[in-house]
Amino acid sequence: MVFQERAVRTRSVLVRAAAAEFGEVGYGGARLSRICASAAVSMGALTFHFPVKAALADAVEQEGGAITRALVERLLVRRPELDAVIGLTVGLAGLLDEDPVVRSSVRLARERPGGGACWVDVWLPAVRDLLHRAYETGQLRQSAASSQTLADMVVYLLAGAELQARVGAELAAGARHSTSDQLERIWRLVLSGVAAEPS
Repeated sequence: MVFQERAVRTRSVLVRAAAAEFGEVGYGGARLSRICASAAVSMGALTFHFPVKAALADAVEQEGGAITRALVERLLVRRPELDAVIGLTVGLAGLLDEDPVVRSSVRLARERPGGGACWVDVWLPAVRDLLHRAYETGQLRQSAASSQTLADMVVYLLAGAELQARVGAELAAGARHSTSDQLERIWRLVLSGVAAEPS
């Protein structure tokens, strides 16, 4: 039992260290020796859990996907649906800002074609469904853009948020607003043009 607990802890530490390495230098630039040093484990311990770098990258992508899915599931129950979309968008931007595993999993999915599931595929179906229901229930002006166009906008907003989070991680701590704060301001601007007047 003690061995299993230690193995689970070691695996978790390796995934976190790998996320930091992949997030900083990408898949191609990542070195297993630096991951071992960062995790304070031997190369033998790393290869026990992850025989090749691709397996370690897969684990980072899976963990990032699980964290993202948990956020989506938590916010799917929020009503009205338009508020859920906004909360989900801002929450996803927050994950990009604050969680190196999520940020790294997004980068890995972009850099490794055929790797894990694309990050967008984890949350976009929920966004599309919520926006469709928001449109159908009168939360959006009938003259506003279609729910599909708004879903496309969310994809572009979060692509920009991912870039901003990556670039922002390189900036001095107090030099900018968080990506989630920026998205909240953008949503206020968008809502002034598409949201239906409250009844």
